[in-house]
Amino acid sequence: MSPYNKNDDPKLRPRYTGIPTFLRAEYTNSLEEVDIGLVGIPFDGGVTNRPGARHGPREIRNQSSLIRTINQSTGIAPHELCRIRDIGDAWVSSPYHLETSLDEIAQHFERIHTAGVIPLSAGGDHSVTLPIFRAIAKDNPVGMVHFDAHCDTGDDYLGSKFHHGAPFRRAVEEGLLDPKRTVQIGIRGSVNMPDMWDFSHDTGMRVIYMEELHERGWKSVMDEAKEIVGDGRTYISFDVDGLDPVYAPGTGTPEIGGFTSAEAQFMIRALRGLNLVGGDVVEVAPAFDPSGNTAMVGATILFEILCVVADSIFGKNK
Repeated sequence: MSPYNKNDDPKLRPRYTGIPTFLRAEYTNSLEEVDIGLVGIPFDGGVTNRPGARHGPREIRNQSSLIRTINQSTGIAPHELCRIRDIGDAWVSSPYHLETSLDEIAQHFERIHTAGVIPLSAGGDHSVTLPIFRAIAKDNPVGMVHFDAHCDTGDDYLGSKFHHGAPFRRAVEEGLLDPKRTVQIGIRGSVNMPDMWDFSHDTGMRVIYMEELHERGWKSVMDEAKEIVGDGRTYISFDVDGLDPVYAPGTGTPEIGGFTSAEAQFMIRALRGLNLVGGDVVEVAPAFDPSGNTAMVGATILFEILCVVADSIFGKNK
C-alpha cells in the first residue's frame, strides 16, 4: 500500500489539510513524551530597524506544511528517530518591556529544559537566543555554530544593551557561551565603526567573513567549524539574513552577497555527528516577502537543523 494511503498519520495527508504546525508535527501543551520540542517565539522587541519577526513563527508553521518526513539527501527520518512535537509558543505577557520579555522567554525554556526536552525554535528576532541560553546553558556553557550576516556582539544601542545586535556579547558576559568554541559564518555588510565586531575577535570567536567563505568553499569552512566546537555541547543559531536576500528578502536587516540556500543546507548537514543540544532559526519577517519564500526557507532550515539534532542524539550510532 502506498504510504500516502496511511491517513492515520497527519504528516502524510494532503498538505493543504489540517491546522498548520511546525513540520506537521503533532501539537501538544504537555512536555511529557516529547524528545524534541518545536517552539515558536513571536517576539521582535529587540529589533533595531525593521520590525515584523514576531510574525515569523506563524508563517513558518504555514510554509512548513511543504516539508515531508525524510531528508532525501542524508536519509535522516527525524520523526522515526524520536518524539517530535510542536509545543506552542514562548509568548510574553509584557512585550513592551524588553528585559521582562527576555525573562519570560527564559522561564518558558527553563520548563522545557527541566523536562528534558531539546528545544528547536523559530523566532522572533535574534535577541531571543539569549534567554534560550539562560535556560539551557546556565550551568554548562555551550559552543555555537552561528550563521549570520552580523556577529551580533555589539554593545549598548539607543540606551539598551539588550537587542538583536548584541545577544552573543551578553551571553559570553553571563558565562553562557564559550567564545573559544564559537564559529560565526557569513559575516559581511557595511558598518559604522571599523571595530564593530572586536568583541568577537578579542574573546576568541572564529569569525568567518563572507569573502573567506567564498574563497575557501563551504566544505573547508565546515571542517574547521567542527574542529573548533569539538565534542562539547553545541548549539546551532541560524539568522536568515545570513542568506543572500535573493533567497530570503523577508528579514529585518538584509545584506547582499550572502551564501545561497543550497550552501546553507550543505553547511548544516555537515554538522551531523556533533554533540548538539538545540538550535533556532530567527529573523523571518513575513511582511517584507509577500511571496512566502523567506518563511519557506526558514521552515526548510528548521527541518535541516532538526535532522542533524535528532540524528546526533537519537541516531543509530547513539
